Amino acid sequence: MSEADPIISQWVYAAMRNDQDAFAEIVYSFQDAVYNLCYRMLGNRVEAEDASQEAFLKAFGNLSRYDHARAFKTWLLTIASNHCIDRLRKRRMQYISIDEPIPATLSLSSDDPLPEQAVMTDERGEQVQALLDQLKPDDRAVVIFRYWYDYSYIEIAEMMDTTESAIKSRLFRARKALAELFEQTGDTYHNSLSEGYE
Repeated sequence: MSEADPIISQWVYAAMRNDQDAFAEIVYSFQDAVYNLCYRMLGNRVEAEDASQEAFLKAFGNLSRYDHARAFKTWLLTIASNHCIDRLRKRRMQYISIDEPIPATLSLSSDDPLPEQAVMTDERGEQVQALLDQLKPDDRAVVIFRYWYDYSYIEIAEMMDTTESAIKSRLFRARKALAELFEQTGDTYHNSLSEGYE
């Protein structure tokens, strides 16, 4: 279990006293993690940006509820995850589709992959996102917390307000669903993966 960072705690206490600079430090420190979670949950860049901002606003409004014995990042990602799950439930009711691919990352370094490798990586990312998009929101959150953020079962259970065994069960179900979806997508994805390792 992660302990709270004393600097983050200072920023939280200052933000609770309406210190905007302290809250700006919090946003700056965690904006990438929150955006990445929202993007993985929602599959749309614009919606992920909106959800990230709304998650930070919810966090700001609830700073007094933050337990300083816990890691702030875990608390913040819980807020973002719950917000995304709510958005997905509303979206399902409105029949809006999620088809925007994972954005290509910008890099100016000379270690950039060759164009063919970059295309393959983008295609893999799109395929992974397409598979994630087909999971139930709660199952998607478990997969993201476990494999993108490397949280333990216990941490995920705390974040999702459930038991460790329930998280293990959800993760098993999600992996099984992903495997079945992967099988259904045919050899295209498998061939692109094996080509990348030859």
